[in-house]
Amino acid sequence: MKKLAEWSRRQAMRAAAGMLIGIASVASVSAQTTEPASADLGGPRWVATWSVPPMAHGSALGAGSRSFDNQTVRQIIPITVGGSRVRIKLSNEYGVGALIVGAAHVAVQSAGASIVPGTDRALTFRGQASVVIPEGATALSDPVNFAVPSNTRLAISLYFPQNTGFVTYHENANQTAYTSAPGNFSAAVDLPVQDDTSVSRYVLTFVEVLSPRSVDGLALFGDSISEGSTTTLNANRRVSDVLSRWFNPPIGPGRLAVLNQSSGCGRLLFDTCGPKGLSRFDREVLNATGVDQVLIELGYGDIIFPTAFGVPEEIVSAEQIIAGLKQLVGRARLGGLRVYGATIPPNASTPFPNVHTPENEAKRQTVNQWIRTSRQFDAVVEFDVTLRDPSNPLQLLPAYDSGDGIHPNDAGHEAMARAIALSLR
Repeated sequence: MKKLAEWSRRQAMRAAAGMLIGIASVASVSAQTTEPASADLGGPRWVATWSVPPMAHGSALGAGSRSFDNQTVRQIIPITVGGSRVRIKLSNEYGVGALIVGAAHVAVQSAGASIVPGTDRALTFRGQASVVIPEGATALSDPVNFAVPSNTRLAISLYFPQNTGFVTYHENANQTAYTSAPGNFSAAVDLPVQDDTSVSRYVLTFVEVLSPRSVDGLALFGDSISEGSTTTLNANRRVSDVLSRWFNPPIGPGRLAVLNQSSGCGRLLFDTCGPKGLSRFDREVLNATGVDQVLIELGYGDIIFPTAFGVPEEIVSAEQIIAGLKQLVGRARLGGLRVYGATIPPNASTPFPNVHTPENEAKRQTVNQWIRTSRQFDAVVEFDVTLRDPSNPLQLLPAYDSGDGIHPNDAGHEAMARAIALSLR
């Protein structure tokens, strides 16, 4: 405990200077924004502090899932809000048969696959060190006492004692996952790494903390624009990371838990890179612990995917996309959430064929006009205006372009975070 306390003090001191970064960017945000509306000093509350949307092997355009056999997987998790206790949720929703997790540990990352000595904590499930998760089900760990500051990088290690088959996963978290040589190394300070080529998240879908006070929880419910796979690997420069650093100081309680529930090539109306947005909304937003507001950033994939990948039978109209967005807004309202709508950025400079077409551009303009003028949302977040080139509004500003004319880079994600921060209520 002494080592952990010393680490926490050093971490807070190192982060104090960084806390000032971005303050100028959100200096004009109102007092309502800097102190979320539901925050109070009435006592601690559980809140999800990190998450990814789970999907099945073979559902993504990129890397598929993996199987593990007598191996430990150590995954680095950049939490947003800190707290005094930690618990995790594991998913076997898309597994093949029952999944055995032989051990689960949480610690603070040191560097790479190593953890800070003295920070390791064993997790249990109803008092047991191991858990069997039925096919199609999830498991929530018991809480463990573990005081961690906001924006800490946790290392969560899962040991799989026998062949898992392809596990439930999230294709691209833009953070290295470390797989060990054979054996249970869940408590090891230095993991004996056998493979470090994956950036997926396996089985782990939520990390929750007991915050010392009630905080707001914001879910970013989107596609590859918000997911952040085109930001710098392992640098935590996604829009959700930037927002968390601005709203959650290294010393004292956090103010805003930020969940990035965005999924690569995810669409609103069709299943790609996991279930369609209309299907996964309850699981990833309405049922997420502590979430009281959501940013909806979907529709882009519904416009460009059918023409880019040659599936004309999946072409939809702007009116169908708007109808789907209305469904999400209505369900969020029934759940008591504040709802923000993000406009769709441009893509005229992309080199990929059949992405930017006159028909697709007309749909984008129609959907954006509805988002701006329908008064369905508590506020509109202008990703379009923020990311586009003022001299050519049909394409991304080169300074924000990751290189494909579609996805924002690190600077683009910081600009997106600024647009969100200025819209929160």
